[in-house]
Amino acid sequence: MRLARLSALLISVALAGPVFAQSPTVTPPLSAAPKDDGQWTMPAKNFANTRYSELNEINLSNVANLRPEFTFSLGVNRGQESPAVMAGNTLYMVSPYPNTLYALDLTKPGAPMKWRYDPKPEQASQGVACCDVVNRGPTVADGKVFMSTLDGSIIAVDAEKGTMIWRTKIADINMGETVTMAPFVAKGKVFVGNSGGEYGVRGWIQALDANTGKPVWKAFSTGPDKEVLIGPDFKPFYDADKGKDLGISTWPPDAWKHGGGTVWGWVAYDPDLNLLYNGVGNPGPWNSAQRPGDNKWTNSVFARDIDTGQARWAYQATPHDLFDWDGINESILLDITWKGQPRKVLVRPERNGHLYVIDRATGEVLSAEAYAYTNTTTGVDLKTGRLQRVGDKEPSVGKVLRDVCPTAPGAKDWNPSSFSSSTGLLYIPHNNLCMDWESQETNYIAGTPFVGAEVRMKPGPGGHMGEVTAWNILEGKPAWVIKERFPVWSGALSTAGDLVFYGDMEGWFKAVNAKTGEVVWQFKTGSGIIGQPTTYRGPDGRQYVAILSGVGGWSGAIVSGDLDPRDGTAALGFVNAMRDLKNATTAGGMLYVFRLP
Repeated sequence: MRLARLSALLISVALAGPVFAQSPTVTPPLSAAPKDDGQWTMPAKNFANTRYSELNEINLSNVANLRPEFTFSLGVNRGQESPAVMAGNTLYMVSPYPNTLYALDLTKPGAPMKWRYDPKPEQASQGVACCDVVNRGPTVADGKVFMSTLDGSIIAVDAEKGTMIWRTKIADINMGETVTMAPFVAKGKVFVGNSGGEYGVRGWIQALDANTGKPVWKAFSTGPDKEVLIGPDFKPFYDADKGKDLGISTWPPDAWKHGGGTVWGWVAYDPDLNLLYNGVGNPGPWNSAQRPGDNKWTNSVFARDIDTGQARWAYQATPHDLFDWDGINESILLDITWKGQPRKVLVRPERNGHLYVIDRATGEVLSAEAYAYTNTTTGVDLKTGRLQRVGDKEPSVGKVLRDVCPTAPGAKDWNPSSFSSSTGLLYIPHNNLCMDWESQETNYIAGTPFVGAEVRMKPGPGGHMGEVTAWNILEGKPAWVIKERFPVWSGALSTAGDLVFYGDMEGWFKAVNAKTGEVVWQFKTGSGIIGQPTTYRGPDGRQYVAILSGVGGWSGAIVSGDLDPRDGTAALGFVNAMRDLKNATTAGGMLYVFRLP
C-alpha cells in the first residue's frame, strides 16, 4: 500500500504553459506519412516516425470503457521492447532472445497463433548483449516479415506461411557485435545496423536487397571517408563537420577501429528528397581521456542517398562524448513554417537533453532547447552548431564526478516519441536521472566489455525518475509534463481520438488527454512496460490498442536479470537507481490487446 500511495503521489501533471491547438504550420510530409489505412506495419508507423494514428473510435468520451480483448504469452520473461505490428488480418511480434517471431490470426476469436518462426540464434550471443537480450520488433512489407536476431542475422519470412525466404548474417558476436534494432524497409531495401558500442566494435549501417537479402551498400561510422561513404556530394552545414577523413583525424591513431558509433536505433526516410536519416551511437570507451578529439562520426545524424548510401550531410550533436549520449534516438520528419519561411525539418530529442530542430535538406540546426533537466551543458551555439559544456562537469581519470545530469542513458534513451497531427505536439517519454561518474583506464580486447567508467545513477531533481513531456516545437517549450516514479522506458502512441498511450515500469498502461496530460484510463498489466504501443483497425472494423508487458532492458535489468540490488554498479550503474523496482513489479512477457465493448 505504501508503494501504491507513493506512486500515485508522484504521477502528477504539471502545467508548464498553455496548450497549443493543431497548427497548419507543423505537419508531417504526406510522402513519408501517407493517409492512415488502419494497419500498423512498421514500429514507427511510417517513414516520418510519427507514431500517430488517424483512428478515433477510441477517444476521450469513451476511453474509460476500454477493456482487454485478448492476451498472448511470448514465453520469455525478459525485456519486451517489440511493438505488435499489424498487416492484413495478422498481428506480428518478436520476442527477446531466442527471437521467436509470432503471427496471430485476427479473424478468429481470441486471435490464436497462426504460425511461429524460430530462428535459433547462437546461444553465445546472450553473453555479448550490453543491456538485456531485447529485440525492437519486425517490419512487414511486400508480403514479407523482416526481423533481426541477437546474433546478427536479418531474416525475411513469408507473411502468410511463416516460412523463411532468405537469411543474411551481418554481425560477428566474436567481435562483440549484436543486432537489436528493428529492420527499416523502404524502396526495396532493408536497412539495419549493429549494436555493441560497449564492446569497442566499429559501428555501421547497411542496406540489403529486400527480395534476396544480398548486400547493396555499407557505411561505417568511423574511419576513412571512403568507408563512411563520404564523397564529393557531401556538404555539411557546419565547418566542424567539413574536412577530409575526419573519421580518422579526430581520433588517436587507430582508435577509430574500435571506437563504437553503432547504429542500433531509429531510421527515417524522405521520399521527396530521396534521403535516409540515421543516428549514430556513442564512442568507445566511455573514458573520454583515452580518445582525445571530436571522435567523428559518433553521436551524429547522417543524411544519406537511400540508393547508394553516399552521405549528403552530417551533424555531430555531441562531439567528444563524455557520458554515453548515443545519437540513435528517433528523427521525426515534419514540414514547418519557421520564422516565416517553410522548412523541411527533422526533430530529434537527443540523449544530451536538447530537442533539436534540424533542416533535413541542409543539416542546419534551427533550434536546440533543453526538454529535460541538465547541468552539464548550457545550450547549442547555432552559429557553429557546437554543444556548449559546463567546465566543472567534465570527467577525469581517478576523480569521482558527482551529480551529473542527465545520466548515461541520457535525458531520453531509445524509447520513441510520437507527434500528433491533431494537437501539433510532440510527446516525449523520457528520464529524470542523474549520476556519479568515475573514469577509469581500460584496454580493448575484442569481444569483451570496453567501458572505462564506474557509474551510479540516481533520481533527478524532484525525486522522480521519469517524465512524459508534451512539447510545442514552434514555441520551444512544454505544454504539459507528467512525472513518473520510475524512468519512462516505453514508447508513446498518439491518436486522432486526442489520446496519448504509454506504459510505466510498474506495469500500468495509460491513456492521457493529449491536450492536458490528464490520465483518463489505466490498466495494470502483469509486468513493467518498456514496449511500444500500437493501434490498428481489426478485420471487424473496430479499433484495437496493443502493448507488450515485460520489464527489462537497461533500466529494468535488475528484475529481468535478477541482479543483486546491493551492487549499485550493476547494469552499468542503473541498479543504483532502480533498487525499489524489485518491490514494484516482476518479470513477464505478455501481449495485451484492448477494445471498447
